[in-house]
Formats: sequence, structure tokens, C-alpha cells
Amino acid sequence: MRRVLTFVLLGLGVFGIATGLLLRFYAYPALAKIPHNPKTTAVAQGSGVTALVYVPQDGGPAKPEIRRNLSLTSSTYVSGNLRAPEVQADSGVTVWNEASQITEDEDSLTLSGSVRELCLDRFTAEAVAPCTTQYLQKEKSENGKDTKIPGTRGQAQFPGLNFKFPFQTEKRTYPWYDSGVGKPVDARFDGEETLQGLPVYRFKQSVPATDVDDREVPGSLLGMTEPSVSVKLYYQAEKTLWVEPVTGALIKVRQSVKQELRTPDQNAGRGTAVFDGTLELNKQTVDNNVRVAEENTSKLWLLTGLPVILWIAGGVLLAVGIVLLLAGRRRTA
Repeated sequence: MRRVLTFVLLGLGVFGIATGLLLRFYAYPALAKIPHNPKTTAVAQGSGVTALVYVPQDGGPAKPEIRRNLSLTSSTYVSGNLRAPEVQADSGVTVWNEASQITEDEDSLTLSGSVRELCLDRFTAEAVAPCTTQYLQKEKSENGKDTKIPGTRGQAQFPGLNFKFPFQTEKRTYPWYDSGVGKPVDARFDGEETLQGLPVYRFKQSVPATDVDDREVPGSLLGMTEPSVSVKLYYQAEKTLWVEPVTGALIKVRQSVKQELRTPDQNAGRGTAVFDGTLELNKQTVDNNVRVAEENTSKLWLLTGLPVILWIAGGVLLAVGIVLLLAGRRRTA
């Protein structure tokens, strides 16, 4: 009987350790992937914002006007392109599409809009290439026309992290793509918090004032008498991202942006602000993000937490079985 118990314990110990290894190092990489067909909507809001709006005119082009103390709403819808050639059932790459629009609440005027498509690594959430269908399409509010900028197939058009952080997010710096400067900017780990009972990591990203565009604008927009003035557009931003570390999902985002038009003789802060304000994901969006993150972390626990328990239990059973086996051999001797 003792001999049977010994081999049962040894068998259970080996089985527990092997199962834990299988779940963590085979099942987890195979199953912990972002989906091909996301359907999510995120809404951010802000008040007291200064922004350039284009006011429709009867029988004429929209008139640019800088308004202050505005309330704005930014809506972002993310979906998947299942027809993209990179999308295969078990592939490590997927293709996501993002449509965004910022509107002024009182008069429902559109400040900006864009659509972009890109290929993503399904585990790290980084943009990857080659990518056949990547592009950026911007809506020009001043004339109502769209401008589509196709990407180069062999080069990621939006390098860095997009939409989310990697599974098993670490307390370190990540390259997060910033659309204002068109490149990844360091998002540095800034601490831990709890949002509605959900543990999250806080990351901060800072973009210094950067020259991003040359423009010709009406002199009246800058308080000048000239009909047209050559200016540079400077962009700067401070962004805070709250991330659920197991799934890498964004739970909350706050972004403060300033865009300033400067003539050649103007220094920082002396130009004309065409955007100055803060937008933050609203409560409904954050509540939904928390709910989804809790559901997904529970599922992933079977692939991350359960293996640890199996390793510990298997190690204990294996150790007890070895002790009984050695003790039985000594008695026989």
C-alpha cells in the first residue's frame, strides 16, 4: 500500500508540474492574443478648451475662428479588417481600423476627423510590417475634403505601441505612438493605482513643443492685417495612461494638448493657440473598460496563475513521493 501511494504521489507531482509548464509556455502564447475583430467605442470629453473651428458660411467657404471655453467630445471606434491578407485564423498579426472624430458640443461643429488602418503584433500590440493595407486618412474641416496618405508596405506607418500595451505589461518605458508628431514617444512607468478596485499601472508621456507643419493662414486669425501669413504649427502634449498589466488594456487616458501657430519672429508661448485643452475618457468608457478587463484577467488567470499553483502543488507531491521512496528503500536494505 505504501509503495502504491509513493508512486501515485510521484505521478501526480510530475503531472502537476508538466501541466503547469504546458499551460504557461504553450497554451498562454497561443491563446493570449488580441482579437481579429474588435468592436469598441471610446469617448473622451473636455471643457474650457480653446480651439480653432471652421464655421459654415451661407454660399461660401467655412470661416476659421478661434473660440474659447468650448466643451468637446472625441469619439473613437476600433474595428478589424478581416479581409486584409495578413489576417489568418492562427496568425500572429492582425489588422485594425480606427475612426476618430472631435466635435464641439454646442454647435456640433467638427474640429477634426481621421481614419487609419495598421497591422499589429497580436501579443505585443506593436505596429508591424510588411503591411498591405495601412493608411491614414484625414478630414480637412476647412474645405470638407479628405486626404488619404497610404503607407509603404515594407515599413510600419505607425511605429510603436498602438491601442494597448503588451500582455504582462512591465514597470518600464514603452514606445507609444503619438499622432501629433507622427512617431513613437517614450511612455514611462509612473506608479501603481487602483481604479474601481482594479489594479493598474500608470504611464506618462511628454512631448515637448515640436515643429510639425508649415501653413498659410489668414492674417485676421493672428490679429494681423495681411491677407495671408506663413506660420509654423507647434505641437506639445502631456498624456497619462492607466493600464491593466495582465492584459495590457487601456483603462483610462487623459491627454493635454497645445497647438500654437508661430510666425518666424515669435518665440514659444508668443504665438496664437489654435488648440489648448485636456480631454479624458468619460466615466461610461472607463466603467466598460474596467468590466472587460476584469473578465479577461479572469480568463487569463487559468494560463498564468493556475500554472504557479500546479508547480507548487506538483513540487510538494513530488518531494513527498521521493521522501517515501527513499524511506522505503532504506527499510528494505
